[in-house]
Amino acid sequence: MKAIRIHETGGPEVLLYEDVATPTPGAGQVLVKVTVVGVNYADVMLSRGMAHGMRPVQYPITPGFEVVGTVAALGAGVTALAEGTRVAAVLEDGGYAEYAVVDVASVVKIPEGVDDAQATALLVQGITAYGLLHDAVHIQASESVLVQAAAGGVGTLAIQLAKLAGAGTIVGTAGSAEKRELAQSLGASVTIDYGQDGWVKQVFDATGGRGVDTVLESIGGKIGGQALQCLAPLGRLVSFGGASGQPMPSFDLMQMNIKGLTVSGYGGPWLRPGRAQAAREAIAGYLIAHQLKVVVGQTFPLAEAANAHRALMGRGTMGKVLLSI
Repeated sequence: MKAIRIHETGGPEVLLYEDVATPTPGAGQVLVKVTVVGVNYADVMLSRGMAHGMRPVQYPITPGFEVVGTVAALGAGVTALAEGTRVAAVLEDGGYAEYAVVDVASVVKIPEGVDDAQATALLVQGITAYGLLHDAVHIQASESVLVQAAAGGVGTLAIQLAKLAGAGTIVGTAGSAEKRELAQSLGASVTIDYGQDGWVKQVFDATGGRGVDTVLESIGGKIGGQALQCLAPLGRLVSFGGASGQPMPSFDLMQMNIKGLTVSGYGGPWLRPGRAQAAREAIAGYLIAHQLKVVVGQTFPLAEAANAHRALMGRGTMGKVLLSI
């Protein structure tokens, strides 16, 4: 079979399209014939030697931890699935390939009427967006939300899920007019360019001078520090990424105490038993009811995975980036 292999650290140029042996599922596993692969920034970090979950990278390795496809073979003891079943699955790595072996516990059946691209919402970015709102900040009806990088894979879903949860003012930030237009089309009440001077004031203007109840922060660095300033009294900021590559500035704890602010990190709903499945069930319901849209910005053939990484690193993509097989 064909797969993308990384043999050393580097940029997109280290992603090589190679022939490798088709894997065989072991006990409790299934072999998935892959049709669509989700491309994530964590895949870019893998090529730089930084694996998700803080485990060391052992090369050669095939990146990719979000796959959609059909069950091609069953490992010993697997009875809940049949060959030919359409599934979406999360794996540690190995997704950038024509076939991938996945633990059956990580597999979810794709509901009828949901296509392969939409099914990616059942995976990492979708359940991250859902978990941020419902597990990390416990969003309440009418509360205001600031979604950073609102045109990205998580951001486009978070805006829609916040609206479905009954949020009040939804502020989406993005660095281009096209991205801001997309965020507004998905339900953002106000869109702001976080690269402009005075963008924090614009957030307060959009919320009647109060600030937002919640910030979903994925940029870090100076912009992340400014996002903290956007919080209303008793507001909470949850960080789930750092696209800038820079750490958040140190906090003024006295000011946080005065305003009663909360800052936390979020690694995903799989950190709490049962929460990932609860998120998938909720998202599946929204997909079936056509209440949630997966925005696919760009789709690349598997052989052009390096170009997918270049696009992601250039921060010019919108919505979900996919590999098609």
